[in-house]
Amino acid sequence: MAVSSTPPSPATPPADTPPEVSAGEPVGQAAPPASPVLPADAPATAEGTGGDEARSPSADAAHAGRRERAADWAQFQPDPRRSLGYRAARVVFLSIVGYWFRPVLRGREHVPRNGPVILAPVHRSFADFAFAGFLTRRKLFFMAKDDLWSNRALGKLMLAFGAFPVQRDVADREALRRAQSVLVRGQVLVLFPEGTRRQGAELGALHEGAAFLAARTGAAIVPVGIGGSDVSMPKGARIPKPVRIQVVVGPPIRPPATGASGRASRSAVHAMTEQLRAGLQAAYDEARAAFEAP
Repeated sequence: MAVSSTPPSPATPPADTPPEVSAGEPVGQAAPPASPVLPADAPATAEGTGGDEARSPSADAAHAGRRERAADWAQFQPDPRRSLGYRAARVVFLSIVGYWFRPVLRGREHVPRNGPVILAPVHRSFADFAFAGFLTRRKLFFMAKDDLWSNRALGKLMLAFGAFPVQRDVADREALRRAQSVLVRGQVLVLFPEGTRRQGAELGALHEGAAFLAARTGAAIVPVGIGGSDVSMPKGARIPKPVRIQVVVGPPIRPPATGASGRASRSAVHAMTEQLRAGLQAAYDEARAAFEAP
């Protein structure tokens, strides 16, 4: 299961978000425009806007597939219960990951044991999501790129184990609502603030979705540096190499204070995003240094 924050970081706040707060624009960049959303039963042409032209068979199939996936996504519920199946699958999965990567963990004590939490890992490899499970025994919820739901059976399985889709190329309000529903229930959300896999030792601009959600829900953001995953499974690789991964957890970042309206200002969300970038860079630097040490 690949997670992206996939939003990568959600790109736009819910409809009731005040105009002074932007949910997902990278610091220093313009937010992408929201895409129009048609009702599920709206008639559509090959252009997708309605009219008299008939769709081609391939367009009909694609439209039916989107309708099926949307119906599956609507079933997502942030259930905090750890069912027997969930616990068994988690043990098996972490045993395999632990055997293959032998991760060394530092700073696990920084992850709060209760209350809403956003785990915010650096993202250099498809395998990065796998290490969040070693940081807490609490149930985890993930944003994952919607492409993974092209296989409907896999999509249903991912929903059952706490993943929900995000469309990374548009302003996905529904993904943001799902993320917020996880946090208002006091659960743990894994969200990659870089938005997608990147390369290099330096972090670029982060999306503001993590800070926005923290401000709206009171969640703490915990930066997580991962050293060696880009060597084990670089972009384009299908099978990871067995290397010893280093994971460093930084101190939690508390949400900004809210004003009389109960909402944080745009400047407070920007400031928290910059604080997260600094904390995540420090954790990543430490993890890389540990991985590269002889």
